Amino acid sequence: MNEFRLSKRLETVASFIPKGATLADIGSDHAYLPCYAYLHGYIIKAVAGEVADGPLRSAKQQVEKAGLSHVISVRKGDGLAVIAPGEVDCITIAGMGGTLIANILEAGKNKLSGVKRLILQPNVGADIVRKWMMSNDWELIAERILKEDGRIYEVLVAEKGDGKKPYVDMKAELLLGPFLLKEKNDVFLEKWRHELEQWKRIVRQLAEKGETESALAKKRELEEKIKLVEEAL
Repeated sequence: MNEFRLSKRLETVASFIPKGATLADIGSDHAYLPCYAYLHGYIIKAVAGEVADGPLRSAKQQVEKAGLSHVISVRKGDGLAVIAPGEVDCITIAGMGGTLIANILEAGKNKLSGVKRLILQPNVGADIVRKWMMSNDWELIAERILKEDGRIYEVLVAEKGDGKKPYVDMKAELLLGPFLLKEKNDVFLEKWRHELEQWKRIVRQLAEKGETESALAKKRELEEKIKLVEEAL
């Protein structure tokens, strides 16, 4: 992977960046995504944000190597602390857990004025990101699910609007994704069949452990999820 060629996962993220955008890539790692986005004509400039020193150094080196220091600003900071309100109109956050992504957005809400699009790729917990979007008037407009190197990833794209608009069957679609559920491609089916197996195994283990209050609560939660997913598939 380099500034000219991204992983399938990051290429999918990049494909949703609007032409002419000013981008903030949060947790940019090597800054491959903003470099690629600029060199492929998606963006006019970018901020690459990193909280850890190692990735920050890698990002700076990469931007310098690509000769893009004049258009990509590499900054150290936690989440959206690296940008000023109104500075960017598109934000990408890829390769983190859904809870962390939702926390970053929540903590940096005041930085979202002027942002037209969020492109988020949670490694796990996509439902947590969807719930945050819905509660904060970000309308989910597109989703992708893909498999790369044996791992399954979801990409969620949102714009300011009616957070509830994409949903008909709220519980199932927050968990599975309204657009992904409509499409039901092979990767989607593989993911949820695997999840079902895991959940059913845990339910069996909980039943064997005995009826403690926490075990019963967990069992009920999983059984509800199992029912939702089986009905949807």
